[in-house]
Amino acid sequence: MQATSAQDREPELPSSPKLVALLLTELSRPVPDLRRTSQLFCGDPALAMRLLRLANAVHREDTRGVISVAQALALLPTEALRPLAEAAARASVPNAVPGLSLPQFWRFSLQVAKLARALAASVRQNQAVAYTAGLLHAMGELVLHAAAQDDMASVNLIASLCDVRRAKLQQRMLDTTYAAAGATLAQQWQFPGPLVDALRYQLAPFENEVYEPLAGLVHLAAWRARTQESGYDERALATSFPGEVGLALGLDIDMVLQQDPIDWGGGGAVHL
Repeated sequence: MQATSAQDREPELPSSPKLVALLLTELSRPVPDLRRTSQLFCGDPALAMRLLRLANAVHREDTRGVISVAQALALLPTEALRPLAEAAARASVPNAVPGLSLPQFWRFSLQVAKLARALAASVRQNQAVAYTAGLLHAMGELVLHAAAQDDMASVNLIASLCDVRRAKLQQRMLDTTYAAAGATLAQQWQFPGPLVDALRYQLAPFENEVYEPLAGLVHLAAWRARTQESGYDERALATSFPGEVGLALGLDIDMVLQQDPIDWGGGGAVHL
């Protein structure tokens, strides 16, 4: 694998230019609307990642860490957000990640976030944390594209972003996956253990020494989003459903398929 270390150098994390522009406009107001600001951060995985990095760096004394966008915004002063948005604007240039459709990446990440939140509500888990984990679940894709562009170009030719075979192909060709790369970056950026574990074990929730429902929620949300994107028919859905993960959460296939990933106030209501 040429991914030398996906984490040897800090990867560019491009955000949606539209959302960054809206965020900068909102933060330039004398009194920014906190609900609107939250919606914008919740609408873009790279913005959320930058926000959590800043919040966890500032609040290192809190051993529990900052684990959701809502928590980060409650802890950070408004004036600390504009430099973060300006940094995101500088990273959001055309063709920032060659070979990867960023609009598709942003839409897919947002869909997984909404589904994870909906599933969390049905099993009485923290919805804000589930949303954040779902939003960040594929950030390792950006890390791998930055560290191993040629290898990832080969991956993209065989399995698109939403192809259910993608992680196995990455493991075979790069000896790592987007899940591992994203978790490593989150750990380096001092994210809380539960969020790092959710990213790391999202592909195989039972491989963790202690099963955490958050990884299971992300796993199910990503499964549904990928099968929707791929247009699975009823038979393909039934044969591919990760039943053991669903069983651990008390969710069967019908319950997962019936979840409505609607936009709720404070998260993901901004459309790309």
